[in-house]
Amino acid sequence: MARIPTALRDPLHNRGTAFTPAERAELGLTGRLPSAVETLDQQAARAYAQLGRQPTDLAKYIYLDTLHDRNETLYFKLLVDHLPELLPVVYDPTVGEAIQQWSRDYRRSRAVYLSIDRPQDVAASFENLGLGSEDVDLIVASDAQQILGIGDWGVNGTDISIGKLAVYTAAAGIHPGRVLAVNLDVGTDNQLLLNDPMYLGNRHARTTGQAYDDFIELYLSTATELFPRALLHFEDFGPANARRILVDNASTRRIFNDDLQGTGAIVLAAVLSALQVTGQPFAEQRLVVFGAGTAGTGMADQISAAMVRDGLTPEQARARVWLVDEHGLVTDDMAGLPEHQSAYARPAEQARDFDRVDGEIDLLSTVRQVRPTILIGTSTAHGAFTREVVESLCAGVDRPILLPLSNPTSRIEVLPQQAIPWSGGKALMATGIPVDPVTYEGTTHTIGQANNALLYPGLGLGTVVARAGRITDGMLLAAAKAVADQTDVSEPGASLLPPVRNLRASSAAVAVAVAAAAIQEGVATTEPDNLVQAVQDAMWQPTYGPPVTR
Repeated sequence: MARIPTALRDPLHNRGTAFTPAERAELGLTGRLPSAVETLDQQAARAYAQLGRQPTDLAKYIYLDTLHDRNETLYFKLLVDHLPELLPVVYDPTVGEAIQQWSRDYRRSRAVYLSIDRPQDVAASFENLGLGSEDVDLIVASDAQQILGIGDWGVNGTDISIGKLAVYTAAAGIHPGRVLAVNLDVGTDNQLLLNDPMYLGNRHARTTGQAYDDFIELYLSTATELFPRALLHFEDFGPANARRILVDNASTRRIFNDDLQGTGAIVLAAVLSALQVTGQPFAEQRLVVFGAGTAGTGMADQISAAMVRDGLTPEQARARVWLVDEHGLVTDDMAGLPEHQSAYARPAEQARDFDRVDGEIDLLSTVRQVRPTILIGTSTAHGAFTREVVESLCAGVDRPILLPLSNPTSRIEVLPQQAIPWSGGKALMATGIPVDPVTYEGTTHTIGQANNALLYPGLGLGTVVARAGRITDGMLLAAAKAVADQTDVSEPGASLLPPVRNLRASSAAVAVAVAAAAIQEGVATTEPDNLVQAVQDAMWQPTYGPPVTR
């Protein structure tokens, strides 16, 4: 069988039909390609047309995945040119469907696989890549315990890390040759996978306790030692593990958890925009979060940190946060509270006079008693923000901030077309899904989407540019402010968040703000003379560079 030339096997440098006759002769490609020499734009037009002929979003995902494995420049050219359209294909929600079929559809690996059953292989797994200590800027790792809204998918969750990296590159220009995707295979509790003969991961229940913690520490220490400049991004870990790992390492390592910090910061951006309308400071806010998992507590963390920066003590800030989960208001007399909820558990004595339903303090009772200025939903309980809840919210404050963030549509707490009329047009809203504008009494309300992609790519790029030693609350706040600054809320009904269509420019603005904050807070290890130019110089562009030699 004829050998496939190296130039066609390396996806980062493959140019396909764009190789010139001279390059084809130099690289041993003579006779291996059709005669036409195309531009990248011509290749992208053909690829987009081929993509459009795919019958389903999953088929489009598979097409893009194979293109990614063949020609990375063309793949990212397609993504950058059509990012609003393709973001839901290469990431949420389509990636969730692909993950459920991953072992059965296995094609080619782009990741590093670390098994808890073979800790002795962790260092070698990275060393075999042939990369030096200065060659990696970003590593996205997941143990796949809590993938999007579909739960535990073991090694099948590998594509969540690959998809996240694709967004980093398409949205912020993180160089695709300087990133790694990692799957931390600690087993799975998914019985469908454990009994599937085609499943490619470890066939045992999830490892927990000290053995799990030791494995995570081994990953962190090895990755930090081998790639000391890399930002270590954690994605879709279970709530308790995610928070514990972040708390234990945030002050000493360059670690970032998008489910906690990224989600919290994008919600913080929406709140910052809303406070421009209400004219109130953070220190006066009262926050109720319905859905006290990883995302909900991450939002509480970021908003309470903003309260502290506005003059409150940490204790005072936490006292202005109420969490409500499936068992009602979280209070300190509840048995077995998970660590991520305990910091915000209300003293039971404070809630003694709250109304109860079947012995629990439900959402409506909490809203009536607390009179929150901000109500956030991360519960996935469709319709939980009833008309009575919305009307009670509006009775307690003139311009409430209402953020039903669960997705997809079948899980959102309330739709804007319901909540805007129920609130008499007073609610300031953003959602976790894209929704159409709502017109009420002559005012058109544009509803922004709280999409983490507006924030984390720029945050990562800013961290890389400043070579920050860690991610601080000040850097997260700077990222949130940079997102909020891209909206003009002076007009009635204006969106609280910018649209995704300008994501690359948005990410650059976030990166500049984050790098500046890193310098100001003393965690940057380099200080470029011109941050704007440094960010532009750092953003990889999907264009063909010089071809590699044989």
